[in-house]
Amino acid sequence: MTLLITVFAAAICTGLWYRSEKAADMKIGVLCWMFWGASLMWLVDAIFEFAELKADYFTPAPMDMLNDAFLGLSVVALGLIVWVIVLLVKDPQGKVRAAVFKKTK
Repeated sequence: MTLLITVFAAAICTGLWYRSEKAADMKIGVLCWMFWGASLMWLVDAIFEFAELKADYFTPAPMDMLNDAFLGLSVVALGLIVWVIVLLVKDPQGKVRAAVFKKTK
């Protein structure tokens, strides 16, 4: 389930990155790299777990699926948080800098 959630997140981000002209300014590429990296990590985990469990890998317990779904959503949320922090630090449109250094009369 974690693999599925991160692959969907990576595919959506990649689609946005290719379709949007502002994607480079909004650092969506960073988000794509994070989600594709997480997907690769979960793929390797799935391969090793399948090697260990064989056919039982395809019949997980409902509680295990729920835990994996929460973990996948947590990974996506953490990736989004890191992306927002990168976006705030890089400040591509200068809005944060303007708000911080705004002179009051």
